[in-house]
Formats: sequence, structure tokens, C-alpha cells
Amino acid sequence: MAVGEARVPLLHGDRQAPAHTHHEPAVHKAPLDHSRLGRGTTVVTSLVAGATAGAIAKTAIAPLDRTKINFQISQTPYSWRAAINFLLTSARTEGLLALWRGNSATMARIVPYAAIQFTAHEQWKKALGVDTPQSAKAHPVLHLIAGSLAGVTSQSATYPLDMARARMAVTNVAEYSTLRTVFVRVARDEGLRTLYRGYSATVLGVIPYAGVSFFTYDTLKHKYFEYFGKPQGALVNVALGGCAGAIAQTASYPLDIVRRRMQTARRRPDGTYPYKSIGQTLVVVYKCEGWRGFYKGLSMNWVKGPIAVGISFATYDAIKNTLRDVAVHFNS
Repeated sequence: MAVGEARVPLLHGDRQAPAHTHHEPAVHKAPLDHSRLGRGTTVVTSLVAGATAGAIAKTAIAPLDRTKINFQISQTPYSWRAAINFLLTSARTEGLLALWRGNSATMARIVPYAAIQFTAHEQWKKALGVDTPQSAKAHPVLHLIAGSLAGVTSQSATYPLDMARARMAVTNVAEYSTLRTVFVRVARDEGLRTLYRGYSATVLGVIPYAGVSFFTYDTLKHKYFEYFGKPQGALVNVALGGCAGAIAQTASYPLDIVRRRMQTARRRPDGTYPYKSIGQTLVVVYKCEGWRGFYKGLSMNWVKGPIAVGISFATYDAIKNTLRDVAVHFNS
């Protein structure tokens, strides 16, 4: 990612020679200096690492994701017993692979989404001048904004794929058998604008989610290095990413409920939708389900969210650093 000073590793895992602190009991092998790499190389390695990390993380939690979406869009009360019953019923009636229904749409979206998000975060940090631990610590608001802008950038580029994934997750295979079928039928029956239904709620939700997750992960990594005097390993990255994911999910979850309702709502015979706007959706959810309706399925998100975010951040850092190490060797 960003290029830091010679003795301080970057927040997102770009590795340079670590500074020794009084906490460090032993000499650690100095990581390779990635600052010698050109912008093209850093962008390509970030894109590849982000795409791979996103695909692995989302596939791991796909059954939980489908379960969460089905509860989010209905008025059925959520409980862990009901969630487990949904998983078992789906597997029994539709087959085990039904738990990954819609994952093809998820992959079609998450690969470009994660690639763009991680790369955009790196570039936004550079543009805002918060690409080193010192500058990020000095300007925390700009650091938070960099993550939010990365989320908005990636969501804007891939939103129709997210809508298609949601439709496939809540219908049976006969209705939407492929990603192409979703786009063709929605465009024909409901109009092209439907592909962006719920976009405003999504953007409002991703601003705190992406901002908080990137900010928290970077900050925890920096604090870890300050305390232990060495870069963190993969398992530590998973744990730090999990913490970041749990905090970010909680901050943005009500708007996630709103966007799913708007994405999956079917057009009525008179041409209207049950959820016409963010405000109206908020009113309907509150009137029918109370404030708990805005957090329905959140406990499942506290399980799947940290797992996905932890795996994603750790995988991204590992792959990115490996690719950049190889590039440094080839260039030397």
C-alpha cells in the first residue's frame, strides 16, 4: 500500500525495516522495502490480493450470509434456533449446495469489489496524505475518510451485482437460475433503474462501515507494532480484522436492513414498491417490527462479519506482501 518512512512499516502491511523498541527482546528479520516498487506494480499487486482475499472470505461465510439476508427482508422474528432451522431446511429440501445459492453472483461482485476497495483505500490514503503511521495518527479524520471513500468507490462500481446477489439469495432456483437471468428479467419487467434500488441506503451504510473497518484495523496494527516491536503474524491479523469487522458491522447495520428491503422488494401490480425510499423503509420497519427490526440478524453478523473481515484483511496482507517481495527480488 502506501509508502512509509524507512524504519516504520505501513499501516496496511507494507513492510519496511522495523524500528526497534524497548519491547523487542530479539532481532527480527528486516522485511523487504516495497518503496522501490513503481505505482503500476503496487496497484496490480493490490488488485490481485484484494480480489483473492474477498473471494476466500465470502465463500467461507456464504451459508450464513444467505440466512441473514432471508431474515433481513422478512418480518419473521430472528433467533439462532430459527436461523439453524433455515439452514437445515434449505439443505434438506434443496440440497447442501443450496446453502451457497447466489454465491456465483457474490463472486462476480466480490472479486471486483474487494480488488477495487483495497486498491482504492491505498490510493485514497496517498491522496489525503495519511499513508504512514505518523500521518494517520496526526490526522485521524482524514484516515477515516480514506476508508469511507474506498467503500463508496467500490460500491458504486459493483452495486448492480450486489442487487442481483440479494435477489438470488431469497428466491428459488427456478425463478433466477443465473446472474444473467436476474439482469435480463429485472431490466425487462422492472426497468434498468431497479438495478440501483437501495443504492443511496447502501452508500450511507458503507461510509461508516468501510471507514470504521479500515480505520480500526490500521490503528490496531499500528498499536500492536508499537507495543510488541515487530510486525504481526497472519493469525493476529485475523483477530485484529475480526475486531474491526464487529465494530464496523454494528455501526452500519440498520442501513444494511434498509438496503436489503429495497433491493429485494417486488414491484406491485400498480407499478409501486412497498419500500419507496430510505425514510419510508425506516418507518415501515419500525412500525411493524419495532427498533429490534433494525438489528435483526445482527448476532449472526457478529459471527460471520468478523470471520469474513478477519480472513479478508489477513489474506490481503499476506498475498500483497508476498507478491511485492517477489517483485522486489525481480527488480533487484
